Amino acid sequence: MSGEGRPEQPGPPGAGLRLNTELDRIGAQLRALTDARDRLRGLLGAVLAISSELDLPAVLRRVVSTATELVGTRYGALGVLHESGEHLEDLITAGLSEDERADLAGVAFPHGRGVLGLLIRDPEPLRVDDIPSHPASVGFPPGHPHMRTLLGVAISVRGKIYGDLYLSERRDGQPFDRDDEDILVALAGAAGIAIENARLFGRVRDSAETFQRLLLPTLPDLRPFTAAAVYRPAAEPNRLGGDWYDALVLPDDAIGVVIGDVAGHDLHAAAAMAQTHSMLRALLYDRRTPPSEVLTQLDHTLHATAGIPVTTACLARIEPEESGWVLHWSTAGHFPPLLVGPGPETRYLDAEPGLPLGVNTGERRPDHRRPLPAGSTLVFFTDGLVEHPARSLDEGLTALAGLAAAHVARPLQEFVQALADHHPGDGHDDMAVLALRVPLGPGPARLFAAAGKEG
Repeated sequence: MSGEGRPEQPGPPGAGLRLNTELDRIGAQLRALTDARDRLRGLLGAVLAISSELDLPAVLRRVVSTATELVGTRYGALGVLHESGEHLEDLITAGLSEDERADLAGVAFPHGRGVLGLLIRDPEPLRVDDIPSHPASVGFPPGHPHMRTLLGVAISVRGKIYGDLYLSERRDGQPFDRDDEDILVALAGAAGIAIENARLFGRVRDSAETFQRLLLPTLPDLRPFTAAAVYRPAAEPNRLGGDWYDALVLPDDAIGVVIGDVAGHDLHAAAAMAQTHSMLRALLYDRRTPPSEVLTQLDHTLHATAGIPVTTACLARIEPEESGWVLHWSTAGHFPPLLVGPGPETRYLDAEPGLPLGVNTGERRPDHRRPLPAGSTLVFFTDGLVEHPARSLDEGLTALAGLAAAHVARPLQEFVQALADHHPGDGHDDMAVLALRVPLGPGPARLFAAAGKEG
């Protein structure tokens, strides 16, 4: 007989239940592995994001925001320890709404007493399921949002505790667990490295800026003119710049004025700027020739002795005449001066430009002359003040002229500061501004004659 119609043999009792249980266990393990993989990816991405910042305040803000996103919490904070290590001196927060921030306006941030102080005294990971009932709790200040849970870990830099990273209130309402703690400990380790990198970068930036400023002159007494200048480093502070300015009284009672920009953003550019500046100052003081001839001689000298990068410059002599002052200038591929006032009129002294230095020593540059109205303000500047990738150069120049007209009534030092503070450029290049105010009153000849009688 065939086996057709034979009834199926039943399995062992409970086999189906055990199979379902095992499948549920395997499914839970797979979900846990998937969650772990996603968290690991998130942690790696967070480490890369934190490491990409080099400005210390930006690093601290990124650490807090990344921690809240990675663990999934509503609130986060990074408390920076005082040098004594006994209390917090700063607190960077994330997750507070505008209303919550308004409620806390005027309330001093916590200095590390209560539950927050536990990490200061004992820098081991801390998990608290109910803050108000914890023995160390001292309560929240008025206006503080309600917080029940807390997870905190210490951040160390070169073996010293730098601060503490706190999280509160998981968005799913659950208490913090060991996985959350492990994630935050790993993130704190990356934060310590990022903070140290930012500190080192800050020291390099400050040294570079100090070096750059030491290369720039202190403006001398240019009476009867008043003068003011400002230099601003680039937004990328590890880059030295090649911008410089200078002004001096010449032996024939003219005033020499220079603004320039060496191509490049490194030590070579800074060194080339120092060489060019020194040579030009010596030539300008020694030679009573038109500015174009001084630039030509500078170009030949640099070509023969220094081999500098391409450099733009505007060289001017402000010369006394019977009736007033005359600007005599020549440019080597640089922006023309901006003349402001004495009324609302603002105009660039556009004229035929010359080639930049370091391009062709045989090409002559034209000279230009223009009377300067009494009480007007003459502005020399570099390209960092007006260049922006989102707009044309003409738009940047128009914006600068409008800015100058709006602030020209200020004292001269405040005027140049305003141009540097509100410039239309994108800030990715260093910038220099030099302004001179033409005196009111008698013409130069009468002025010098009166000075001679007094002497």
